[in-house]
Amino acid sequence: MVIKNFPSNERIVERAAEIAASVLAPQAEETDREARWPAHSFAALADAGLMGLMVPRDCGGLGGGFEQLARVTETLAYACSSSAICYAMHCVGSKVIASKATDYQRDAFLVPIVEGRHITTLALSEPGTGVHFYLPQATFRPSADNGSFLIAGTKSFVTNGGYADSLVISAVAEGREFDPGTFSCLAVDGKSEALQWAPPWDGFGMRGNSSRTVEMRDYEVPASALLGAEGDETWYLFEIVAPYFLVAMAATYSGVMRAAVDVAVEHLGGRRYAHTRKSVGAEPVITHRLGDIHIKSESARQFVFHAARAADAGDPGARAAILSSKALVADQAVAVTNEVMTLIGGKGYGANHRASRLLRDARASHVMAPTTDLLKTWLGRTLLDMPML
Repeated sequence: MVIKNFPSNERIVERAAEIAASVLAPQAEETDREARWPAHSFAALADAGLMGLMVPRDCGGLGGGFEQLARVTETLAYACSSSAICYAMHCVGSKVIASKATDYQRDAFLVPIVEGRHITTLALSEPGTGVHFYLPQATFRPSADNGSFLIAGTKSFVTNGGYADSLVISAVAEGREFDPGTFSCLAVDGKSEALQWAPPWDGFGMRGNSSRTVEMRDYEVPASALLGAEGDETWYLFEIVAPYFLVAMAATYSGVMRAAVDVAVEHLGGRRYAHTRKSVGAEPVITHRLGDIHIKSESARQFVFHAARAADAGDPGARAAILSSKALVADQAVAVTNEVMTLIGGKGYGANHRASRLLRDARASHVMAPTTDLLKTWLGRTLLDMPML
């Protein structure tokens, strides 16, 4: 769907909430249980005109900023964690492509994205460098025949793997694999037969995100696949990839955490002791602990929105706020979902209970690169006005 009359920010979030309630939530348990990529979610988001959230308006997109990205992904994650993280990766990939798009890239990627015909995703992590996703070992070199590039290497944990129409990958010129600040970004065909995909994802949490490993063996791509200029790593990493990715992930796990608190509220408010007929939630220790997790959840959630607004406004403190938001949410999401399991008791340990599902999903917040420890290190260096790398 191409947007002609641009909806307000509030209406965009309302649309996301309608889809979350009517499409994502009813299938969230099945998506997790079967580790099924959420095609139904993308179909609904495309029908609602939300696939181009981060595509500029002059390309027909919604021209969303940090706060829109945060509010939409948080809303979706409340209903289905896997759907939210898949959509978030698409949104960040869209923003990377759009940031320095050529006319060819506009027509090949951005217009189909806006029309709901194209899904993109990030392919940055590698098995050899782990959390140091900014040091890719995948290489590219010019082809001797026709001016195209040949890409060789392996990417791991590619969300939407095997389903995305394009991949935004990072690669470095041959011979410069250990030279920080020199990698380039390329947008390539995600359905090419030249890509060797590992078996489907069967994870502990975020089970529907199709997070897969892909191998490229002299994968030939046109020179037009290059995003920006060769060696544009520093700009893409710190101006586009990291800030938008961190806001999207912080908002996603905030939605997971908010959902967990509401699961606890519903359980505690509806359960009564047989011998007294009193609500379990009326116990002072229970109400105290419930209040505590609400404070943790809501304060982290509002901090994410604060960081997003600061980034939209160009606030000098935005980088520190964004780094803080993802680290804060990760810490709190794991703590809150774990406490919810305790408050619910044995019920939460039933087969695929929503509380246990949310706990598994929240746990991924610490290990997705950049990890919480790395974020806190970057934050400290930022506060001391030191280079992050």
